Amino acid sequence: MRAVIFVNGIVQDSSALARRLRASDHLIAADGGTRHCLALGRRPHAIVGDLDSLDPALVAEMERVGVLIERHPAAKDKTDLELAIEYAIRQGATAILLLGALGGRLDQSLANVLLLARAEWPIPITLAEGDEEAQIVREGEEVTLSAPVGGAVSVLALTAQVTGITYRGLAYPLDDFTLPLGSTRGVSNVVATQPATIRVGEGVLLVVQQVDEAQPDTQ
Repeated sequence: MRAVIFVNGIVQDSSALARRLRASDHLIAADGGTRHCLALGRRPHAIVGDLDSLDPALVAEMERVGVLIERHPAAKDKTDLELAIEYAIRQGATAILLLGALGGRLDQSLANVLLLARAEWPIPITLAEGDEEAQIVREGEEVTLSAPVGGAVSVLALTAQVTGITYRGLAYPLDDFTLPLGSTRGVSNVVATQPATIRVGEGVLLVVQQVDEAQPDTQ
């Protein structure tokens, strides 16, 4: 089961979100992300958070029509998104897609991206924004890119260094390369041939790629 979590960020293009949804998705709203879900004509299966970003009347209406409400106290040690991810995993999700996770407060946007890097997540989590996707590649892993030929790809180190970075199918190749934290060496590459892959030896790497979202995701 894929869980889609709507986050309370700023959405510039609702149609881009709609194209990413599948009929079989389990829809979860992290507090104010409920509005993004409803704007697409979809109803979340669950709303998770302290609900301080939602009108109580809307919460009551969602509860009335059968939406599960997992309410948390305002004085909490985790963001609504982190709580929503934990909820999705408890529900048996095998993959998670985050929508509406960027924009608005800079601290929240950065926290949402860095949340992907937590080693404890047992399933893949992807953050989507417009025609771009961000995902984590960890020690010993290899990812096959979804970006089409000509699509932009960037990588950033999220640990002190990431070693053993090896590209296949990208215009500017790397082979067993070490990328230190803060380096821009991995920014703005391009898919030259498919399949294109990125492999990591040690460390945590953030991969951002431009995907072809022209066709709706119906898998």
